[in-house]
Amino acid sequence: MRSLAVFASFAAFLPVSAQTPDWSNVNAEVMRHFQALVQLDSSDPPGNETRVVDYVKKILDAEGIPVIVAAKEPSRANLIARLKGNGSRRPLLIMGHTDTVRVDASKWSFPPFSAARQGGYVYGRGTLDDKSDLVAALATMLLLKRSKIPLDRDVIFVAEAGEEAATGPGIEYLVNEHWNDLDAEICLAEAGGVRSSNGQPRYATVETTEKQPRGARLVSHGPAGHGSRPLRSNAVVHLAQAVEKIALWDPPMRFNDTTRYYFEKLATLSSPEEAERYRGLLDPQKAPAIREYMAEREPLAYSMLHTSISPNIIQGGYQVNVIPSQAEATLDIRALPGEDMAAFYDLMRKVIDDPSVDVVPNTNNQRPGAAPSRLDSDGFRAVEAAYKKIYGVVTLPMMQTGATDMAFLRAKGMQCYGVGAMVDEEDAPKGYGPHSDQERILETALYQHVQFFWEAVTSLAAHRN
Repeated sequence: MRSLAVFASFAAFLPVSAQTPDWSNVNAEVMRHFQALVQLDSSDPPGNETRVVDYVKKILDAEGIPVIVAAKEPSRANLIARLKGNGSRRPLLIMGHTDTVRVDASKWSFPPFSAARQGGYVYGRGTLDDKSDLVAALATMLLLKRSKIPLDRDVIFVAEAGEEAATGPGIEYLVNEHWNDLDAEICLAEAGGVRSSNGQPRYATVETTEKQPRGARLVSHGPAGHGSRPLRSNAVVHLAQAVEKIALWDPPMRFNDTTRYYFEKLATLSSPEEAERYRGLLDPQKAPAIREYMAEREPLAYSMLHTSISPNIIQGGYQVNVIPSQAEATLDIRALPGEDMAAFYDLMRKVIDDPSVDVVPNTNNQRPGAAPSRLDSDGFRAVEAAYKKIYGVVTLPMMQTGATDMAFLRAKGMQCYGVGAMVDEEDAPKGYGPHSDQERILETALYQHVQFFWEAVTSLAAHRN
């Protein structure tokens, strides 16, 4: 009943004849839905995304928008909704994921699923990743239905499970079992956004390609022995040396069309000192020192330059007075698109240069590779124009250093563009951000994100006279 009551006022967003929503009315209803979605704990694992799907489905059902609930596991459902166009252009897919990463509630100023509002912010897990995209896509579907704008293409809304930790019940299941229900020319999903500093928007980013999770283990071997008689052949010692070598290694730098354009464009928006640094990456003489600077101070930019390696787990030994015969380190490797991983693992072995340490590739949980989405497409131009209209900023294509479920769609030929709400650059150092100990979004940023979605979607899907 609460969902239906919320919908009833959402339905009053705009008169049937209107082409532009009355944002003052829309914002209040967006906030209600947003808070309700954040208050639904969908931490993954275990996910329990069906509770989010149930909420969204009630709203769409009441509006008369056709919905498919697709579930590989009962507690981890996905939702697919569609507004029909005249078919003169291929469909547009707008997608948000319903799960979030887990929380350590002791680190939060407000309960992580309270959706508390204070000082112009909404606090809660998922406020940035990814329930802001979810509510923007939901609001856009409702606004399209109420406005009765003729569409040249179908608009498909997907609320997907499992993006954070288990793609099996989510995007993999949808691609394998429901492809005809979500096949589209263009997709708008997560991973981009607007960067602001001191409260002022600086530029927008659109994710057009992403690195691929690969990973490996370093396994060192040596003779076991008594801890009172230290051995130079100690497996832990050899592992430690190998981890240090690989962590400090500067792998070969390689640009693609997205990253080259990103740094060239970023230089035009930066201070003279920063601009010189970004342009210097193209100079073989200056680049090594600049990469070292970035490794210390700009880890995101540094990661975009090459296949990256982060040693994140170390295991070895079982008793204080026993020298173990084996020790392991787990490496998080994020590969550039098109990286020859067999050759890269061979390079790692040469860097380590220790016969007692094996490099063991990890073949699990790999997203597929795909060509970057085009920069000369209707999709990119529409996103660029919408960012310009709502925020007054230029748009930079970027390569995501993490992973998104758009990888599965790009592998099927879909042109995918990662977008997002505005985020303060100052927030991350304060501990507020996706996957951080706390998470928050500006209320104004949420409202602007819905407006951005509306502009981009109507530009791409509305009937062209």
